[in-house]
Amino acid sequence: MSAHVIAQDQNHDRSVLSRMVMRAFDLWRISNEEQLSLLGLATDNRAALSRYRKGAPLAASRDLLERAGHILAIHKNLRLLFPHDRDLAYAWMSQRNRAFDNRTPVEVVREWGFVGLLMVRAYLDRARGN
Repeated sequence: MSAHVIAQDQNHDRSVLSRMVMRAFDLWRISNEEQLSLLGLATDNRAALSRYRKGAPLAASRDLLERAGHILAIHKNLRLLFPHDRDLAYAWMSQRNRAFDNRTPVEVVREWGFVGLLMVRAYLDRARGN
């Protein structure tokens, strides 16, 4: 397999990942600033969000790709924890939670960055018994 074909496959995979993350953000109904924060991007980088919304591949940044993986794992956990209440599953990221000192999971990620994303995911993994 040529390097060109491999690069095309990787771009395609990152495009699929981009669309999946943007769909989760839409379902969660979080602001552009919150979306940028979860992705670890500067809050003035709306152009990146616009590109990703149009299906552009996520940048080949290890941090960004790891964040995308955690975001999708959080989304999956919420759907599995609340299979009969999609509204609750989708609102959860913006709901205050005693486990996070009465902050929302999005606020935890904004305050703690990547570590906050890991904290939210770990909380949901434990809630699912993983």
